[in-house]
Amino acid sequence: MLEPTMDNRRYRPGETGHQDNLDGEVRNDWVLDEVGSLFDLPFNDLLFKAQKIHRIWFNPNKVQMSTLLSIKTGGCPEDCGYCSQSIKFDTGLDASSLMKVEEVLRAARQAKEGGASRFCMGAAWRNPKDRDMGAICAMIEGVNSLGMESCATLGMLTADQAKQLKTAGLNYYNHNIDTSRRYYKEIISTRTMDDRIETLDHVRGAGLNVCCGGIIGMGESRDDRIDMLHALATMPSHPQSVPINRLVRVEGTPLSGSNDLDSFDFVKTIAVARILMPKSVVRLSAGREDMNEEFQALCFVAGANSIFIGEELLTTPNPELAQDRDMFARLGIEPMMAHECPAEI
Repeated sequence: MLEPTMDNRRYRPGETGHQDNLDGEVRNDWVLDEVGSLFDLPFNDLLFKAQKIHRIWFNPNKVQMSTLLSIKTGGCPEDCGYCSQSIKFDTGLDASSLMKVEEVLRAARQAKEGGASRFCMGAAWRNPKDRDMGAICAMIEGVNSLGMESCATLGMLTADQAKQLKTAGLNYYNHNIDTSRRYYKEIISTRTMDDRIETLDHVRGAGLNVCCGGIIGMGESRDDRIDMLHALATMPSHPQSVPINRLVRVEGTPLSGSNDLDSFDFVKTIAVARILMPKSVVRLSAGREDMNEEFQALCFVAGANSIFIGEELLTTPNPELAQDRDMFARLGIEPMMAHECPAEI
């Protein structure tokens, strides 16, 4: 595990200079009023607080880069209101079967050449079938052999399936809670929040790193964002990776007509996530295609230190790699290496 850093110097919470009521301390006992009070802070004060905490645990000028590949697209029986891959909605997407192992590894090699340190594999399933686990495990082993971190998002898991993924060498498993428990039923009816929590328990129990976050801009209220972040920050252990997605409005889905999200509200959500979960990598995830560079730079100041690179995120667009490289060069941002995250198991 990495030691926390401060301005690139070795630094431990509790040493001289660590002030402001133990800022940067890892806590799982946050209460809702504390989270709400963070959102109440003036914008500059909130970002200043988040940036200070970010510098305790991370090099502020490094960003972790992942690539996400849809290894099985479309045909999902779930009715997640934001998703183009649900069979419940007419989005014009054709379903496909599970990709061959070598096709996936070819894409992983290309991702590594493009600068990605983590390769994420997503399948549009409610849950994987046992017959698919052999191929999935072979993909994981192949990705790891390239010196990359591996991540998968396959829907709900049994405890035994989570153990199989761990044995294969999977580093991270993604399973988002999406939104608050209160608002969840407005977005999804085919599974419950408790179903998601059960899978996260299986993932954690198998010794896998947890990747878990949510989506902002689905019509939820400020209180829903508070509740979602509170739920993440009071899990038995914080997710090692916290993706904060900005809704991509897909034609044909129930949320295609959602109102635009205020940019400052999104940045504040990133900042609060950083304060609540100081050792976690906070990913500026879906929705970057519609964010200008100034918007993204504010998110990095607020504590985001991970992105997806590559032209597509499952089925939605993403900025071109050359565009990201140019932005990072002008911001002085360097890639974070594999296994450089302090919260990683």
